[in-house]
Amino acid sequence: MSVIARRFASIPERTAMATWKAISALLASDSTSGPARELDSVAGIASSLITREAMTSPVVVYGSGPRVRIYCLYNDDAIEGDDANEAPLSFDATAGDWKMSLPCPADDLAWVQNSLRAKSTRISARDMAAPVEDDDSGERQSAGDSVDLEAFFKS
Repeated sequence: MSVIARRFASIPERTAMATWKAISALLASDSTSGPARELDSVAGIASSLITREAMTSPVVVYGSGPRVRIYCLYNDDAIEGDDANEAPLSFDATAGDWKMSLPCPADDLAWVQNSLRAKSTRISARDMAAPVEDDDSGERQSAGDSVDLEAFFKS
């Protein structure tokens, strides 16, 4: 399974709502599509999670293409933007049977899960401290897992 990561400058560089709109535009570039409307329907919930700095753990989007992990940068990291990567994807992450998992602080998890269930069958929440489960294979990865670029680029 291939994984693509993006990092968005967030608070205080942009508001939580502006951050979510930028993330949504990356994932669903056609603003009139069903996925764009679904992402828009959870904007308030997602923005509250961005405000709580939950997106230091990844938003995970999976389905027919590569898995996408989206992180937010906060404070000085957001202002400096050195680690930001908001480049467009070369594929449609919300094509076909896609799903999204939002990270959430444990003390907000119950209300966030209930609120998301009322708005979407594709978007769910998980404890931000828990490992991210790979739904395709049952394999679990921690939020801190990353690709060893040096090993990856060796021939």
